[in-house]
Amino acid sequence: MIETRLLLSFICVAEELHFGRAAQRLHIAQPALSRQIKLLEDRLGLLLFERTQRNVSLTPAGSVFLKHAYSITDEITHAMADALKTSRGEIGRLAVGFIHSSAYSITPAILDAFHSRYPDVELDLHELTIWDQLRALRENTIDIGILRPPVNDPELESYVLRDEHFVVVVPERHALAGRSSVRLSDISHENFVIFSQRNSPLFYSRIIAMCEKAGFVPSVRQQAIQIHTVLGLVRARMGIAIVPEVARNLHMPGLSFLDIEDSPPPVQVTLVWRKTHASPMLAAFIDITRELYPNPRSV
Repeated sequence: MIETRLLLSFICVAEELHFGRAAQRLHIAQPALSRQIKLLEDRLGLLLFERTQRNVSLTPAGSVFLKHAYSITDEITHAMADALKTSRGEIGRLAVGFIHSSAYSITPAILDAFHSRYPDVELDLHELTIWDQLRALRENTIDIGILRPPVNDPELESYVLRDEHFVVVVPERHALAGRSSVRLSDISHENFVIFSQRNSPLFYSRIIAMCEKAGFVPSVRQQAIQIHTVLGLVRARMGIAIVPEVARNLHMPGLSFLDIEDSPPPVQVTLVWRKTHASPMLAAFIDITRELYPNPRSV
């Protein structure tokens, strides 16, 4: 095994072609440097330098070895730098899960801020449902998730990032389109486009519950999974819908959004990770998210 110090001493002598100047540069005595070069040559079993009283020059073998010595020391330098960056959370890979609706607002803002500060961290992104994210967190498939509560797992830590209120969306030619707000009882006779109970159980249950509290069961004409699909069906006059306010960010033409005067409870977006998962990259991701969305509330 050849120590790094021997390679560095060899490189210095090869660059200076003078043992005295090389010793001064390395801040060691010249005899000590001569012993190091001799030790290196003995271990290699060949001469690296031709020495005379007036000149020092590289042998052909020394010239070849110098190229490799540069490569080896460069690799060591890069390895040390990468290790330091990893310890600071500045390099590596982080698997992030997110729900589709967060892609209209929260997720792009977080990813952009994180990538700007840590460009060498590879973000492995997974669009998953709430339940798939919770399972992926437990199974170590993702490191952190952007989803909606509840998170009833003692092994998981979570913080609320934002409340999102519900709004009513109608086609722009609908009789209610000119209004800024509406009571739920005002739309009790309408046909509804609603989120799928199977694929979006949280939205489905919350919308059904708020309608029942207003005294009616919505007449469901169509079901859909994604917010943009719901909006598209409303625009096609398949019915009206109740959606989270983030749907406004899609800027889909032909629609009008109305606030709900009943003020039903909002849905929330949370950041979730395993309590036992400690890594500098994860800590950095959480810190940046909390900077963007301050004063999180644990749930």
